[in-house]
Amino acid sequence: MQIKSMIRTVEDYPKKGIKFRDITTLLKEPLGLRLVIDKFVQRYITDDIDFDIIVGIEARGFIIGGALAYALGKGFLPIRKKGKLPVKTVTQEYALEYGSAIIEMHEDSFEKGTKILLVDDLLATGGTALAAASLVEKIGGLVSEFCFIVDLPDVGGGAKLREKGYKFYALTEFEGE
Repeated sequence: MQIKSMIRTVEDYPKKGIKFRDITTLLKEPLGLRLVIDKFVQRYITDDIDFDIIVGIEARGFIIGGALAYALGKGFLPIRKKGKLPVKTVTQEYALEYGSAIIEMHEDSFEKGTKILLVDDLLATGGTALAAASLVEKIGGLVSEFCFIVDLPDVGGGAKLREKGYKFYALTEFEGE
């Protein structure tokens, strides 16, 4: 079974005209999570992409990022929605395809110059990814790469990341679908 075939599409969610790519159906499959983590491990087990720590973006990035950090023997840090972290934070507001949001990280999450692999489930407009990169850079980190389960190239997030000089990797894409 392929990863893409295990992802459910929900029409008109969270608003009319949007096709929501739901990875919960992928994660509930006995081999779904294993396939995702195994494929990411195959990519990141080499020294080609140098990073020190994995940062997962709330909330599905926690699932993938935490499992990947464990498999690779790396540390894991969360990027959370505003108001969820207990000590001093840096924040970043950003636009979503259907609204806006604020994310944050502890300002002492890592040392300046730390190389970061940013993990989330899906790349759409790129707003969340760019906001996460901004947080990492405010603290002094260096974004080595982003990784996603799904890329939606028609929405344009990948082009925005490349425009800003970031590399990204996705396991599958839904182009023109």
